[in-house]
Amino acid sequence: MNNKAPGNLREQAYGSFTEHLLARSLRPGQFVSQRELVELTGLGLGAIRELIPRLEAEGLIKTVPKRGMQIAHVDLNLIRDAFEFRIFIETEATALFTQRASDADIERHDQEHRAIIAECENAAAHEGIQPELVARAQAIDWGFHHAIVDALGNRIIGDAYRVNMIKIRLIKQEQTQLNNAVIIPTMKEHLDIIDAIKSRDPAAADAAMRQHITGALHRAIEQR
Repeated sequence: MNNKAPGNLREQAYGSFTEHLLARSLRPGQFVSQRELVELTGLGLGAIRELIPRLEAEGLIKTVPKRGMQIAHVDLNLIRDAFEFRIFIETEATALFTQRASDADIERHDQEHRAIIAECENAAAHEGIQPELVARAQAIDWGFHHAIVDALGNRIIGDAYRVNMIKIRLIKQEQTQLNNAVIIPTMKEHLDIIDAIKSRDPAAADAAMRQHITGALHRAIEQR
């Protein structure tokens, strides 16, 4: 007998789906059946059927007539839409973060970035930047952006941003995953944003974030 509440099963199904999606067990553009999702997640058919409308509403899957369900396909439209969403949300969030964030929080982000940059530069000069270090830098990258948006304290924006970042991660997996070539420049772009935040200059912080995300958008488009 399954004692888990329906809501918990729905959240478990959603979490399992996104985990497999980001782990590349499911690939962008792949067609998948309900039965395959049952096997992949280990959850019942009922939970999967309840999950599908949410995934469709969030644009993570779509139903193609006579073919079935298709995982979100990474194309130019998705790239433009996802990055433009980031620009709209994160520039305003950064301007507000500049005014509201505590000195301690800003200093923590500053020191975290300077430490990872120094570690990456040292590794690049010797044995090369290894995957474990890239993964830690990537976690700092995502953590910084999420911290700025989370500081808004707006659940509606936060939920929409989380879904969009799943799409951004799909795009990066396909094309522009943080790697040895861009890891140090990316972290230094973050420092430019942090410097503007430290100076409590919302316009400068907004502009630095806009430039940072626009650069990522251009790299994603160029690699199509």
